[in-house]
Amino acid sequence: MTTAQDIIRPDVLAMSSYPVPDSTGLIKLDAMENPYTLPADLARQLGEHLAGVALNRYPSPRPAQLIAKLKRTMHVPDACDLLLGNGSDELISMMAVACAKPGAKVVAPVPGFVMYQMSAAFAHLEFIGVPLREDFTLDANALIAEIEEHAPALVYLACPNNPTGTLYDDADIERIIAASSKSLVVIDEAYQPFAENTWMPRVAEFDNVVVMRTVSKLGLAGIRLGYMAGRPEWIVQFDKVRAPYNINVLTQATADFLLDHLDVLDAQAAELRTQRATLAREIASLPGMTVYPSAGNFLLVRVPDASVAFETLLTSRVLVKNVGKMHPLLANCVRLTVGTAEENAQMVAALKKLSTFD
Repeated sequence: MTTAQDIIRPDVLAMSSYPVPDSTGLIKLDAMENPYTLPADLARQLGEHLAGVALNRYPSPRPAQLIAKLKRTMHVPDACDLLLGNGSDELISMMAVACAKPGAKVVAPVPGFVMYQMSAAFAHLEFIGVPLREDFTLDANALIAEIEEHAPALVYLACPNNPTGTLYDDADIERIIAASSKSLVVIDEAYQPFAENTWMPRVAEFDNVVVMRTVSKLGLAGIRLGYMAGRPEWIVQFDKVRAPYNINVLTQATADFLLDHLDVLDAQAAELRTQRATLAREIASLPGMTVYPSAGNFLLVRVPDASVAFETLLTSRVLVKNVGKMHPLLANCVRLTVGTAEENAQMVAALKKLSTFD
């Protein structure tokens, strides 16, 4: 009898699938989602708009109207093209597949977004992780040394970084770009609405840079839409490995409609930035907790025991992310998504219970 062990790649057999915990009945603060829904009137208008979508037809493979609107609203330079993906994950996968020449490598700071390494493994690319400093700032010299030694196909820079929240210095990024003459530097701006810092206006200045974003953190995680901006010579190549109809009609229609109402989403992002500052102050005042600077919609917090903190929060119906075992630098760290004022208050109240265990 033939079994999966006979057919599936050994490295895939040894992997675990991406974990997504059940959040039913919990305050969900584990996945950096925007906690706010659309205003009722806007949601009604969106519903009416979606009612007219032709569900019986395949989606446009490169929706010109949506791409043009994204370029305009997100201030993409005229010299650049856009590639759409089913979230940033698919864009990362496309790049890995397209660059998977024998011996090709990927370099990125670690700890970082796990999909850089996972997509490299799926495409048989060697992944080289360069540790951040102990305070989670970027060790640019160490990163440049690895780039110069290995000449990787891809260099990922998440700005800000997940799960640390670190926003790398622009001067360091310029040095890394200059050192990557044989590499493509991918600047991942998934959390740009909360960082208020972007390389998008400058992407056309460089022949080895693309900027990647997603609408997920803006409040549209459910529609799964990512986009990459770069010079046409890059976009046309990555487009060749895109699934023919990768952006479904409902996603296209939703994004097209809500890009005309960015003021609503921008106001929500501004409120989350305010809540982030308040939450950071409140948690930093608790005994035994270290809050690291964050330019995202989440906080990385070191606690006395990450497993105890996670379970204590879960008992209070608050779901967060225990990242303590993801990387040695993250020992006893939890990642807390910034929620509404009410959600944050419940999270802080739960964290205060930890002091009773000392």
